[in-house]
Order: sequence, then structure tokens, then C-alpha cells
Amino acid sequence: MAPAAAVEDLDGNPVQLLDLIKEKPALLEFWATWCEQCEQLQPQMDQVQARYGDRLNVVAVAVGVNQNPRRILRHLERHNPGYPFVYDARGSAVRAYQAVTTSIVLLVDADGRIAYAGVGPDQNLVAAVEKLLSSTQ
Repeated sequence: MAPAAAVEDLDGNPVQLLDLIKEKPALLEFWATWCEQCEQLQPQMDQVQARYGDRLNVVAVAVGVNQNPRRILRHLERHNPGYPFVYDARGSAVRAYQAVTTSIVLLVDADGRIAYAGVGPDQNLVAAVEKLLSSTQ
């Protein structure tokens, strides 16, 4: 099962990460405004959201290192991909998912099991999502 993790929305309200990824498969990206690899992954993230956003919950988990909600909101003013961003101010999600760096992507199946884990811009997220979704039909 996917572990529980308390995060915040960008207004500072508490959110349980599991509430954002329940009921259908999910893609989690551990992300930062300063992460160049995350920026390189963004076109794939956009593609996944556009193609599969109705069948897959996409969530960006903004790590609490060298950024704050105001900086994240400024980033989203320039590029808002249409999926939720949460702020992991206390590192709860980082610890729960053992995300030791940024640009980590996890695919979680509808039962909460991690079906894929990858890091960096060389991932093929579309193929990983297609594989996950084809196994859940």
C-alpha cells in the first residue's frame, strides 16, 4: 500500500497525499522549481496529463528544500499543467516514499502498490503509464 503522508496545498492547508491519489492509478513526481531534471521531464508530464489525466491522478510533490509555496505559485503562473501541486514542507512524503532526490517519478496502481519508480529525465513516462493502465483494465 502507498504510505500515508501529510503535505500542504499551496495555501498552507493540510492535505493527505493519499486523498489525492485514491480510487485510480496515480503518478507522483517529487519536484522542485530549481530542479533542471524536473524541467526536462515536464514535456512528458504534460503529455501524460493530456493523454491520461482522466484515467490517472497526476500529482507533483514539491519538496521543501530551497523553495516555498510562493515560489511554486510563481512557477505555476508561467506553466500550470492542470494537475495538483502540493508542498512537502516537513518532508513527510519524501520520507514515506523514500524519495532521496528530485525528478523521482512513482506510479501507484489503484490498490496503492508502487508499480514503477524512476528518476531523471531519461524515463519513458508515457510507456510506463500505458503499461500500468493496460494492466488495470
